[in-house]
Amino acid sequence: MSILAIVVLAVIQGLTEFLPISSSAHLILPSQLLGWQDQGLAFDVAVHVGSLMAVMIYFRKEIGDILVAWFKSFGSQGATDDSKLGWYILLATIPAGIAGKLFEDLIEQHLRAAIVIAITTIFFGLVLWLADIKAKQSKNIYQLNWKSALLIGCAQAVALIPGTSRSGITMTAGLFLGLTKESAARFSFLLSVPVIGGMGLIKTIELATGEQAVDWQALILGAGLSFMAAYACIFLFLKFIERMGMFPFVIYRLLLGFGLLAFLLYQ
Repeated sequence: MSILAIVVLAVIQGLTEFLPISSSAHLILPSQLLGWQDQGLAFDVAVHVGSLMAVMIYFRKEIGDILVAWFKSFGSQGATDDSKLGWYILLATIPAGIAGKLFEDLIEQHLRAAIVIAITTIFFGLVLWLADIKAKQSKNIYQLNWKSALLIGCAQAVALIPGTSRSGITMTAGLFLGLTKESAARFSFLLSVPVIGGMGLIKTIELATGEQAVDWQALILGAGLSFMAAYACIFLFLKFIERMGMFPFVIYRLLLGFGLLAFLLYQ
């Protein structure tokens, strides 16, 4: 990989993993539109690890409180708001795990295409816009219940389709279920920890058991850039989301989707 490709793909992953605009779409498109060589499994692992470290460090206090409360819930302390949140995150992770196992081949062989990305980018952008203007948005993250968490988890499973956006569809579901923008974003970010961690572990095992050559310099640079981009993205998104809302991301998705359709029609 060239230095330019490493920088562009790592920054794209870091920024788009947590914005409602689809990281998978942005990582697939450079190779399809610019003819770049596929970045390979090892690089995918590295940039996702960078993103994972960013969210874990940013939310280190919340994650620590949730883990401590979750383990204590097995003892005499019983359930607390943080331990319930831990259970809800685990519950919401299950649908994506099942769907990924069942439909992995279908997605890889038939859905990683520019036309699919264009359609899902537009459609789920409009759904996000509808949630932003119509949902009540009055609940905080601790007012979730298990049914709401499971519904957000089912929405996350749909994000296996390229162009949907994991963060976008989980925030959309959270908004429709009454969460404030900030709470919907926080739950989406916390939910990314087991999802990205599990995916990273699976890909690492595949990498370790495969015969693919490893360019360690590219992996370290990619992970570092992805970490910095993801951390900055989380900080700025949570800082401004209540004021700016989701509309700028809806506009971006529509421009991207229709631009991609135009490119496909006239190439």
